[in-house]
Amino acid sequence: MECACGPAKQPPRHGWKWWLPLLLPAWAAVYLNLRWAADAVVFGLLRLPPATHLTETVRFFLFEVPKVLMLLVLIVFGVGIVRTFFSPERTRSILEGKSLFAGNVMAAGLGIVTPFCSCSAIPLFLGFVEAGIPLGVTFSFLVAAPMINEVAVVLLLGLFGWKTALLYVSTGLVIAIGAGWTIGRLRLERFVEPWVYDIKTRPAAGADGKIPFRDRVGAGTAAVREIVGKVWPYVVGGIAVGSAVHGYVPENFMAAIMGRSAWWSVPLSVLIGVPLYSNAAGIIPIVQALLEKGASLGTALAFMMSVIGLSLPETVILKKVLKMPLILIFIGVVASGIMIVGFLFNLVF
Repeated sequence: MECACGPAKQPPRHGWKWWLPLLLPAWAAVYLNLRWAADAVVFGLLRLPPATHLTETVRFFLFEVPKVLMLLVLIVFGVGIVRTFFSPERTRSILEGKSLFAGNVMAAGLGIVTPFCSCSAIPLFLGFVEAGIPLGVTFSFLVAAPMINEVAVVLLLGLFGWKTALLYVSTGLVIAIGAGWTIGRLRLERFVEPWVYDIKTRPAAGADGKIPFRDRVGAGTAAVREIVGKVWPYVVGGIAVGSAVHGYVPENFMAAIMGRSAWWSVPLSVLIGVPLYSNAAGIIPIVQALLEKGASLGTALAFMMSVIGLSLPETVILKKVLKMPLILIFIGVVASGIMIVGFLFNLVF
């Protein structure tokens, strides 16, 4: 990203360093007092009676919205800095020449730290194929990048705690690695559009150039503006729906539909989630409310993974470079992995 100002208006070389260390303590002080602030508004300012459906709905909303947005700003800022170390060209060069399984593992890991959006699927795919990266390795990256993104991790961390966030990341990695390895073993290159293999791209100049830390901080700030600026309506909307579920939906109803006793709940949740289009910001607060009302962890995770990891727009984009049999196999393999995870966690937890 280029600076809008000219050479004569460069900021002081180290002028930003004095305020950067002060941000985290200030952030922590505000974050730790959000529950008190929400209660003060609900019971002090609005004077709502305790233990009513409306009170619990409003209280849930007023506490979760600033908490999630604050976590989002913090993590997106950090990820924005990390992204400056992993351009698409460097990601491609790292994956070149790797064996199938090692490449799947590395590609899935890179999908976390380089969470490109679905719109990047075509140029990344073209670059990977041109560089001779195996098809299965490419799919491991394409599964991990949208599914295990910073927004999903932040929301899971804030709403469910570090154990659930770690659980989601680890299972997402397993799905990405397993799906890519399976597709690679099936040798499905014949289902890639022929023109893709005729593309010859050249690496961008200066891809390995060093970036000053000041510019990396600027990239983190820009990431906050771009990402949080785009997803905050989904955060608010998702939490609003989740608040209504939290306050008004009976627990026994959700337990009957998405509880672990209903064996069909996992495949049904995946079947519903695959054609839906949402992002982590919109779906995770709803999942939180469903869990609180009796939905099982495995079923809720399966639903969330299918919505985030198998989006309709990405499928439409991939149709430009893949033939329909490969797209259907891709969806089937990933959906099967998600269902296995759902059944497993319903048995264990």
